[in-house]
Amino acid sequence: MSHLFSNGEREGYIMVVEDSRSQAMMLKSLLKKHDYEVRDFENGVTALEAARKEAPILIISDVVMPEMDGYEFCEKVKSSRELREIPFILLTTLQDSMDIIKGLQAGSDNFITKPFDPKYLLSRINYLLANRELRDQGTSDLVLEIMFNGQKYAINSERKQILDLLLSVYENAIQQNHQLMEAQSELRRSNEHLLTLNRDLEAFSYTISHDLRTPLNHISMSAQLLYQHYMDKLDEAGASYVETIHSTTRSMAEMINDLLQFSRTGTINIHPQPIDLSEMCLKVMQWIHQDNPDRKIEIKVEENMSLNADHSLLLVVVKNLLGNAWKYTSKTENPVIRVYHIKKDNETVFCVSDNGAGFEQARASNLFTPFVRLHTQEDFPRTGVGLATAKRIIERHGGKIWAEGETGKGASFFFTVA
Repeated sequence: MSHLFSNGEREGYIMVVEDSRSQAMMLKSLLKKHDYEVRDFENGVTALEAARKEAPILIISDVVMPEMDGYEFCEKVKSSRELREIPFILLTTLQDSMDIIKGLQAGSDNFITKPFDPKYLLSRINYLLANRELRDQGTSDLVLEIMFNGQKYAINSERKQILDLLLSVYENAIQQNHQLMEAQSELRRSNEHLLTLNRDLEAFSYTISHDLRTPLNHISMSAQLLYQHYMDKLDEAGASYVETIHSTTRSMAEMINDLLQFSRTGTINIHPQPIDLSEMCLKVMQWIHQDNPDRKIEIKVEENMSLNADHSLLLVVVKNLLGNAWKYTSKTENPVIRVYHIKKDNETVFCVSDNGAGFEQARASNLFTPFVRLHTQEDFPRTGVGLATAKRIIERHGGKIWAEGETGKGASFFFTVA
């Protein structure tokens, strides 16, 4: 049994067997702070040789190590007449129930899971050292046979050793369960706080956007009246200023509408129903085409595509995806827009593709970030909110949306719904 010398140092040394230098340094630092002499080794082979030359008072060993793992090292220590009484602690992730059987077969006294709690580790060390002299009590030379997962195992460990090991596993499980419950409680509080912040942000966005409409409408109306009634009295520069005011307010009105739509999609209730997606896409393309009826473009919509979704929200998604395809093919010769579906991993995936301007695939994730654009406003005017809105709607339906493209060779937008 270990004891303290007058200078505060303890008799004997603790052997740490750990191939990770950072883990070994952490253990050494912890134990030295509590007046233990520590010697560390990188694997079971060198540690066993050292133990036979000078026995430690306790061994702490990792399980996964080169040359000789922790179980084999423990078994060799416990089968040695000179070393068998040394308390042995295994450090393990303890993710497999077979770890306990292997530990019992090897004769381990304790399991400590990684990452370990310093206070808990020290308490187990103190317990094992304090009870080392009681190891002879209640010992048994009988082999204990147990059944586990339909297979028989022979356990040679002493009864008290088995009890200590199982109690340490049980105690560790309780500790981890307590930590898990605390983490779940903290996560629940964080989620509630996040939901509150999101609601506040959406309410703020809605209020600001809604309140901006009135002064913007006044500016737009004033610009139109100025253009209609005073255009003949303005010089070329003045007329240009009026046109700039008019086009800028129109652009800002679009941005406000998109922002309002984006904020609403986070709170509006979803009412799924069967939808003929093919028919919806054809109608949306008719609406879009009305703005530029002379434009020549080939539209290919696969027949009989259907899904269950909220009609009004899915309509927003289709308008955004087809509107994007229409816009980014405006400078393409022989433009083509296709809508079709594929089966992938037992899941129906819908796709809207075009042969337009495309984008750099490395920047694909930025497409769905509000107000982030991959093209200049001069080349393709847009607010940059439409795809973010589509993503939010698809995710609220339990689906996902992603994009694939190449600069100058078009883009494809894929989405699923649950």
